[in-house]
Amino acid sequence: MDFGIHIGTRGCLTTRDNIMAMASAAEARGYAIIGVADHLIVPVHTDVRYPYTADGIWPGAPTGECLDAIATLSFLAGFTRRIKLLTSVLVVPHRPAVLTAKLLLTADVLSGGRMIAGIGSGWMKEEFAALGTPPFAERGAVTDEYLAAWKALWTQERPAIDGKYVRFENVVCKPKPVSTPHPPIWVGGESAPALRRTVQFGDAWYPVSNNAHILMNTPATLKAGIDRLHRAAEKVGRDPSSIDVGYVWFMPPRWTVKMNEDGIRQMFTGGADAMLEDAAAFRDVGVKHLIVYLQQPTIEQTLDVQQRFAEDVVSKS
Repeated sequence: MDFGIHIGTRGCLTTRDNIMAMASAAEARGYAIIGVADHLIVPVHTDVRYPYTADGIWPGAPTGECLDAIATLSFLAGFTRRIKLLTSVLVVPHRPAVLTAKLLLTADVLSGGRMIAGIGSGWMKEEFAALGTPPFAERGAVTDEYLAAWKALWTQERPAIDGKYVRFENVVCKPKPVSTPHPPIWVGGESAPALRRTVQFGDAWYPVSNNAHILMNTPATLKAGIDRLHRAAEKVGRDPSSIDVGYVWFMPPRWTVKMNEDGIRQMFTGGADAMLEDAAAFRDVGVKHLIVYLQQPTIEQTLDVQQRFAEDVVSKS
């Protein structure tokens, strides 16, 4: 199992120098992946609850800050050499299919094959409206069709698709990606449609620990989700072992014990030994890539937590 970090492009990570410092330190300290969240525009008000916080408020809402995820990762590609670059996750319907395929391909080529296309179908209706996307209610079908278009553009000599949301023919899409056969697709989400989409399109499943509706904040609950994924794969004749599992632990680690409401220690709180045991427990249920949220209010605090978690967990796992 390897480790990565997830960041939002807000707060202290909205400047060139701080983003460079974060990425350089992550690579030097042994992290394998940098994941960057995706938002393009922030509505002043939204009636949709954010599914990954207890209060339903998206953490980026108070400031409205966000940088484009693909552009940020392309920038990171220019001064890193080893670390993989993950959209965590890209909202597929937000950008036209052909444009997105080319943007991800370009980043993959210029990074030497280090791009990972983490994807989702989105949740914020008002953001869809501001971007002029296909209808929000159809985002699942749009996502599926766009993914099929990406794969055609990345792998076929004469790609063509005739769908409801995207149509093209008589085109060449070159150069082809450095990653073979294409940048890995990690499908985010915990729902049954996300599992179906993973089986159909994904190289990995990429759930988050704290979806309020489908909690996967313990190895046991995540294992139950992985079992559902494997049954979905077997149902359509796909080998479950062909699907990796990435996993986002979406609560910053803390070196003092925090107890959950049920009186059980929250994972990745306490000392180094406890955190090592937590990481091992997730590895044992099938996690191949453990992504942790380490961003803090200041860049100094962010770098400190990155270093401490690397010393206590990453280097010893």
